Amino acid sequence: MSDEPRIPSLDVGLRRVRELDRGAPLPPSDPELVAKIIDEIRAEGPMTFARFMELALYDPEHGYYVAGTAGPGREGDFLTAPEGHPIFGWTIARRLEQTWTGLDRPSRFVVREHGAGTGARAHGILDGLRRSGSDLLGAIRYQAVEASPARLAALRERLVGDGLDAWLEPADDSPAPGAVIANELLDALPVHRVEGASDGSLLELFVTLGEDGAFEWVRGEPSTDDLAARLDAEGVQLQPGQVAEIGLAIDDWVRAAVAGLEAGLLLVIDYGHPAKELYSPQRGSLLRTYHRHRVHDDPFVAVGRQDLTAHVDLTAVERAAAAAGLTALPPTTQGRFLAELGLGELLVALQTDGRTDLAGYLEARAAVARMLDPRATGGFAVLQLERGR
Repeated sequence: MSDEPRIPSLDVGLRRVRELDRGAPLPPSDPELVAKIIDEIRAEGPMTFARFMELALYDPEHGYYVAGTAGPGREGDFLTAPEGHPIFGWTIARRLEQTWTGLDRPSRFVVREHGAGTGARAHGILDGLRRSGSDLLGAIRYQAVEASPARLAALRERLVGDGLDAWLEPADDSPAPGAVIANELLDALPVHRVEGASDGSLLELFVTLGEDGAFEWVRGEPSTDDLAARLDAEGVQLQPGQVAEIGLAIDDWVRAAVAGLEAGLLLVIDYGHPAKELYSPQRGSLLRTYHRHRVHDDPFVAVGRQDLTAHVDLTAVERAAAAAGLTALPPTTQGRFLAELGLGELLVALQTDGRTDLAGYLEARAAVARMLDPRATGGFAVLQLERGR
């Protein structure tokens, strides 16, 4: 670690966001989780933000994604497209059918969904296949990968409620043809925070304790040479004082996620950018936090009780997938992806379905508008990476 001073300059952006944010008060941090983080800092010194984020989100007892915190949904902290309406899952089901057909319709087709939540995507996909009478129902096996046992239980209950649990099986990594789905997952992988130095080198921003015992930032030499190596490989150099996030965890996640994908599709949907755009000086830091549909950028409040995210480096995802033997299709946006799969046709069919009342149709139409709107989730990036076709 260097002896550089703490970083009050980072507070400027936080104050600006707080001034714009007039929502309900944030909850207090989880005291036991904060105590755990403090104890580790006192024992081992300043902590990388990647480690802080790992504890805040995935600590086995108190992490945001494990401890039963609200998560996605209208009553939760953020609303994903699958939670908006099952028509999202119906449309993804069409892409899975394409993959299955392209593999000559294997008798066993395993879909592994990472970050499965409480089952909105699984429900939509399986319900979509059932609604269309797809032959894929005879082959599909759905495996939900989720950090929270409570959410896995809720997922199963959700599928049982609509008779869709027959296609659910425990997650494993045994080789099989199929698909791996990660919808708004990679943005929650731990990231390191870095800053461009005046001499063109790289500094890392660590989490330390201030004189009052509160969390604050401190600059230091990078914790690993992999940080500079990632930027070098992508042809990126940060400007002096430019703060950014580097997600080294992407490489290990991709490698592990596709280990059991004998042939098929890795489908990534998330907010992100190619490296040259992600690290543009005009963008600055893209670390964000979410609580009850509020967004700000202070990770040191509501620790363990708010979501932490950072925009995804799409170049890093594609490089990791290529190293794992996958081939990338041209990237697209969620809006274009869903439109090409026939989202509009499904909405029209819903309108003419005698089981759909006016309120149900209007709800679906509003959800579809958000899914297609480039200013909303329609602007999310979609990466389709294939193996064995």
